[in-house]
Amino acid sequence: MFGQMQMTPAVKNLLIINVLVFAATYVLGSRLGIDLYAWLGLHYCAADNFHSWQFITYMFMHDGITHIFFNMFSVYMFGRMIEMAWGTKRFLVFYFVTGIGAAIVQELTYYYQATSIISDIDAYLSAPNDESFYAYIAQYVNPEFQRYYENMSAAGDMDAVNRMMRTAVVQLQEEYMSHFNTVGASGACFGILLAFGMMFPNVTIMLLIPPIPIKAKYFVLIYGLIELFEGVHNFSFDNVAHWAHLGGMLFGFFLIRKWQREGQI
Repeated sequence: MFGQMQMTPAVKNLLIINVLVFAATYVLGSRLGIDLYAWLGLHYCAADNFHSWQFITYMFMHDGITHIFFNMFSVYMFGRMIEMAWGTKRFLVFYFVTGIGAAIVQELTYYYQATSIISDIDAYLSAPNDESFYAYIAQYVNPEFQRYYENMSAAGDMDAVNRMMRTAVVQLQEEYMSHFNTVGASGACFGILLAFGMMFPNVTIMLLIPPIPIKAKYFVLIYGLIELFEGVHNFSFDNVAHWAHLGGMLFGFFLIRKWQREGQI
């Protein structure tokens, strides 16, 4: 069924742009030392390296061959059918709304993850003393810093200790907020997957692993539940933006419902 479908304009151009940006990322990085991830990836909105354009540009950045292959494969497999059903303009609106929606949800995730350490740092900066340092900050700094702090304290040079602590804490705050960075079209891809499940719920999809047939509506439901499970558990070995994926599906769901109520699809 999919193999007989023609390539649609928006899907074709999305594939080309993503591949070109992926190639440029490695060429510019290896030859000119230009880090496109730093400029185009999605950073925490409170960080110095955040820029508004990242809500869009992060969708065209990918971290490795596997990442871009599976994202573009899903755009190719499912996006063509959605574009043929809705038209190119509506498909592109949906693609960017779900991608930006995923970025908004990811920013909320950043905020939740950063709240604890940022509040701890603010508590120390508002009342810098030994007690607040150990209560709020010591768990975030490296052992070498703690040993230096203890040696300076033992020497009785508390002015130097306080200056050093404040400088280190401010630097820690800046570095922590700047380390968040999300890339990939996955949020929009999950939006497309949801759209496929809603528009063609009874179409049978043949899974690769395991190789069994499953209706689109059940595939989307199971995939969504897996993302929710992994997002809630937040496994330490997992660096996938599961909440962004769910955000793409959520924004896609409400946009499709809106268009259905208005009789546009």
